[in-house]
Amino acid sequence: MTVMLPEISPVAWEHPTDRAALNALRKIPGFDSLLRKVVGMFAERNFRMLFKASAIKVGPNQYRDIHELLTEVCSTLDTDVPQLYISQTPVVNAGAYGMDDPFIILNSSLIEISSPTEVKAVLGHEVGHIMSDHALYRTMLYILLQLVASRSPLVGSAMLPILLALLEWSRKAEVSCDRAGLLAVQDLDASLGILANMAGGMRGRDDVNLAAFVEQSDEYRDSSGLDSYFKVMATLGQTHPFAVVRVAELRNWVDEGVYDSILAGAYARRGEEPPQSYLADIADASSLYSERAVGVFENTEKYVNKALSSFLEAWQTTMGSDDKSSG
Repeated sequence: MTVMLPEISPVAWEHPTDRAALNALRKIPGFDSLLRKVVGMFAERNFRMLFKASAIKVGPNQYRDIHELLTEVCSTLDTDVPQLYISQTPVVNAGAYGMDDPFIILNSSLIEISSPTEVKAVLGHEVGHIMSDHALYRTMLYILLQLVASRSPLVGSAMLPILLALLEWSRKAEVSCDRAGLLAVQDLDASLGILANMAGGMRGRDDVNLAAFVEQSDEYRDSSGLDSYFKVMATLGQTHPFAVVRVAELRNWVDEGVYDSILAGAYARRGEEPPQSYLADIADASSLYSERAVGVFENTEKYVNKALSSFLEAWQTTMGSDDKSSG
């Protein structure tokens, strides 16, 4: 029987590095202005319309079973049900996006290789992103990554430190929301199983040995020396931690007893979150921060101000060129 978690605060599942990164960004003069200008320029409504045009909107009369899974997740986590779309794509993934009215995208391939319980864990993960207010920052990260991929002049050297900082935060946010997914599904094998599927699941096969994958996770975590350097370098440009890292992080959280305590009712309620400063979060998570990210966050105000002016200058130049070519 699923344990309901009324009024649960996202603080209950948020990793200290996730909170510290977002607190750092939110405290920076000018960052919210930059964020809203960037997201506003690309129009959240247009972003949503893209998926409305190219994906299937899930509801009581469309993929009803998946809609019911989402409803169950939101009931457990005591939150409103967001809009859900299913997109036809071979990439096993999902995402939560938007600023004023966040929504979830599930890729069809993820559903094809996952059990209903594993899909429920993914939905809980994405609802966790929304409840933790990640969707706004993930939307900006997505836009910046698209601009980088297209070699747009809108992303110059001034914007790169912010991109690196957002990538560092994004990896920690995934760890947070794996916990939210587990709280929603309340089945550790399902939460670990979907991570195994994302790493190497195959259509038409259900013989992934979860115990062997957990052992693989332990081997990766225990590697040291030069291997540690390669691990850091391999993750710098990634939005998500590697699946084996996420398995280890989730198991550690369960082993520490936090998961069981939450199910027993010992968790922060909304509006009753214990005060904790940004510096305290940093102290809690200092061993997990990369030096690159710490440097970025310590100097982000300078980067933001420079990036904001550079971005707007590039935008005006681009728009001016478009106006001349259209005239």
